[in-house]
Amino acid sequence: MTADEGERRPSDGEGGEDVTAISTTRRPVTGRPVPDDDVLDLLWTWIPRQRWYPAKGTDARADRVATVDLVDPAREAAVQLHIFRLPSGALLQVPTTIRAAGHQGPGVVGQVTSGTLVDGPQDPAFVRAWLAAADDDGVRLGGDLTGLRILGGEQSNTSVVLPELRPPAILKVFRGLTAGPNPDVDVPLALARSGWSGVPRPLAWLAGTWPNENEESQGVGHLGVLSELVQGAQDGFELACAYAGEGRDLAGPAHALGRTMAQMHHALRVALPVGDLPATRAPLGAVAEVARLLRERAAAAAAEVPALAERWPDIERVLTTVGAMSAVPPVQRVHGDFHLGQVLRSADATWYVLDFEGEPQASASEKARPDLALRDVAGMLRSIDYAAAVGGAASEEWTASARRALVEGYRSESHRLGDAPTDGSPGGLLRVLELDKAVYEVVYESRNRPDWVPIPLAGVDRLLGRG
Repeated sequence: MTADEGERRPSDGEGGEDVTAISTTRRPVTGRPVPDDDVLDLLWTWIPRQRWYPAKGTDARADRVATVDLVDPAREAAVQLHIFRLPSGALLQVPTTIRAAGHQGPGVVGQVTSGTLVDGPQDPAFVRAWLAAADDDGVRLGGDLTGLRILGGEQSNTSVVLPELRPPAILKVFRGLTAGPNPDVDVPLALARSGWSGVPRPLAWLAGTWPNENEESQGVGHLGVLSELVQGAQDGFELACAYAGEGRDLAGPAHALGRTMAQMHHALRVALPVGDLPATRAPLGAVAEVARLLRERAAAAAAEVPALAERWPDIERVLTTVGAMSAVPPVQRVHGDFHLGQVLRSADATWYVLDFEGEPQASASEKARPDLALRDVAGMLRSIDYAAAVGGAASEEWTASARRALVEGYRSESHRLGDAPTDGSPGGLLRVLELDKAVYEVVYESRNRPDWVPIPLAGVDRLLGRG
């Protein structure tokens, strides 16, 4: 299913990454080298079994390159953030606490010489220490950590719901680390500061450092973010699946979601501009470049999946329509991984957008790379197809109605905001980008969930006019 403020400091980063680009008002917490010990041995029997571990199926043991010490103000536990480098070069963060020997409670990993090792996000001591070390946006936090719970379902990070904190909040611990600012901190912060209320406002964030692979410099990046909690909200995918299963028309919520998406794109252009390109035309050569990249991706997919190879003449025919377009829109900052699981609908039917992090293993520059805004629309259309299939929609009209409403909501709100038309032939480019996404999904499902291949393949056939 798919305006920095405060003290400026010299760069500690690698490869051009600049600590001044990290949204922080104090020095990032520093990781120190640590020797092997029984904590490491115990962790390594536990880590590979966790949902957020990105290297499942491999036997190679990761190297712990640093440990960050945090201080629990209540002095109930020793708090550490362990940073591992996987054989692939990717970095993994594993927070832990050590409590007295024999400690009983959620998240116990096991016993070590110094006491009981506990999974950090499940321990209030970790959250207290994290909040004490974090930077903030001027919001005074109060209340307590009663009712702390881990949010289920996440694959690549860990989120801790803090309903009794004031204001209520959710702490997202980044498991995969990259040097440079994390978009899940900087993008919502920029959007909230620009006045857009469609994103939960970041309240605090923590940055840290670790040794680079050459051990001659330090990497610096975000370790996590605390954001406002949307009270009484429902996950967008779960909502859509429930509507599908009950036969309820999703057109109303989908239209409102389309409007929210248009507002998001408008706010991204204002808060995080990428240049002064004319709004109604693309830079010279963009049409040919878009057409080339789309064809290359589709050709690679067809070479891997026989079902796509059988459809290659029709796929190529649709993709060639891009080359005939007079222009495509200028690129801008986008969400980049937009689907129903990335939005929440509050109790008052307001949509909120989450998770601007993008691909966890991508570099900071890759995560911030501008793209066509219509890719986000295409991703949400594909997500509606998945919700229809998983939720058990009784007819194709349920899906068609939701899809029409999403696009109409997006276009009507774009027009109200005074934004330029999406392109000279909106349906044409959107169709091509959705086909590109559906083809990608066929490859993904064939590798990971073969039984699910019919879901995106049916989308491919519809977009090819074969349905």
